[in-house]
Amino acid sequence: MVLAIAAVLLGGAVTIMVFATDERDLRKASGQVELLAKRARTISILQQIPYALEFRPGGVRLLPFAEAGQDDKKTLGGHSIGGERVIIPSAGAASPVHDQLSFDAKMASFVRRWNTVEWLPMSDHFPHIWRFDPDGLCEPVSVRLTIGSNYIEDTYHPLTASICDTAMEVK
Repeated sequence: MVLAIAAVLLGGAVTIMVFATDERDLRKASGQVELLAKRARTISILQQIPYALEFRPGGVRLLPFAEAGQDDKKTLGGHSIGGERVIIPSAGAASPVHDQLSFDAKMASFVRRWNTVEWLPMSDHFPHIWRFDPDGLCEPVSVRLTIGSNYIEDTYHPLTASICDTAMEVK
């Protein structure tokens, strides 16, 4: 009888730990996306050029808006499809900042644009671009990160690029 009770308690503890791991992973990724958004806003203001967060399956990239959405596919010879892109900074301009956030393989991300109701899935061929302008404004978007049936939804404020509303469900 004691062994049966111990087994039930241990099974419950393992289940709680598994869900706590998903919750921790979702919260960590959510915080990293928020930091990347704040960084994009700050860099855009400081360098006075638009920056963007580019959402693709498996991660998010921070880069100048002029480079966002460019396909990184190469031919067998190693040349970029569509030719090489050269960005010439203006005189006295700071060098462009690039950063990347990779998600776990089990995590999926979705974006919901302002004034829409549907979550848009990520695609390698059509990344979702979140623009940050030099005047400090950005498009109001929501980002949903999922692991299985667990999710966290963050809505970002267009003036601060900070999370202004969060919804989370961990089963």
